[in-house]
Amino acid sequence: MKEPGLDNRHRDKNPPKAGEIQQKRSDTLNKNLPKPIPQFSPNAKLGTMRVETGKTSVEAVRRAAKRLRP
Repeated sequence: MKEPGLDNRHRDKNPPKAGEIQQKRSDTLNKNLPKPIPQFSPNAKLGTMRVETGKTSVEAVRRAAKRLRP
C-alpha cells in the first residue's frame, strides 16, 4: 500500500511503530538511490554512509555529507 509523497515508502500500521515511515534498507547502494549522494562512491552502502555521517534518513545523510566532504 503506497502513499503519495513518501518516496515509494509506506507508513507502518502496526504498533509499536504505528505511523512511522519505513526507512530505506542499509544495504542499498548509493547508485540505486533516487538521487545519489555525490560525496560518496556509487558503490557505497547506505549503512556505511549512515555510520560516517551519524544520521539515519537519506535526506539527513545528504545534508551531513555536504558538510563533511565539500
